[in-house]
Amino acid sequence: MKIALGIEYKGTGFNGWQIQPSCPSVQKTIEEALEAFLCVPTPTFCAGRTDTGVHAMQQVVSLDTEADRLERNWVRGLNAFLPEGVAVRWARRVPDDFNARFSARSRTYEYWIYNDPIRSPVLSDLTGWVFRPLNVERMREGAQYLLGEHDFTSFRASECQAASPVRTIHRLELTHMGRLVGVRIEANAFLQHMVRNIVGSLIFVGTGREKPEWIDEVLRAKSRHVAAPTFSPNGLYLMGVNYEDPNIPATGPSPFGWTDPKFEHVG
Repeated sequence: MKIALGIEYKGTGFNGWQIQPSCPSVQKTIEEALEAFLCVPTPTFCAGRTDTGVHAMQQVVSLDTEADRLERNWVRGLNAFLPEGVAVRWARRVPDDFNARFSARSRTYEYWIYNDPIRSPVLSDLTGWVFRPLNVERMREGAQYLLGEHDFTSFRASECQAASPVRTIHRLELTHMGRLVGVRIEANAFLQHMVRNIVGSLIFVGTGREKPEWIDEVLRAKSRHVAAPTFSPNGLYLMGVNYEDPNIPATGPSPFGWTDPKFEHVG
């Protein structure tokens, strides 16, 4: 039997999703809870590995099991063994050929920026901080150049091991809510650090350091050296994964209550 789980977690205190020797990881925490719940070791496969400090409102994992439990009992049972920073939001029985990673059609991330002259001790683990005022309209202008299929070499980590730098961004939105600026990106897949590198470059535009057209120049350069530095992981959230199965929710709840702005959409 194949089961899919929707996982929410706060990335603070974890060395990312993937199991690492002598380091706390979300995957290890989930698999320890599964073993306690099912009384047998149970490996998991996730939709996308998140880095240290990155959060998820809806990570999707798949697993094989012989346990026949009601969907609500998977949620209640696993949450009884999970720490405060991790929770199972839902469980679904899925076809045997389902794979959380390879069955995904697209993934959605949000990045939240705290834009204020003074840093916030309360929000420091939950947002990236920019002390200079951001012009969100200029950032929207720059973001339009990234829509569609492109070679995103300029926005991938130098150690990224993806076979191809070509990705398709279906949607890129920005919203401005008081002292918070939100960036939402949906793409067929992401390169390592791609969202954080895009956000860092959009911040250069928002502060006036670069013009909106600079984003197009960076994209065409196909060189990591011309883009802005990788921005903080703290404000990044994996929001959800889109599958053909309509029973799997596409996204989780927005951490700060996203309000719908105008946006560009491709395909």
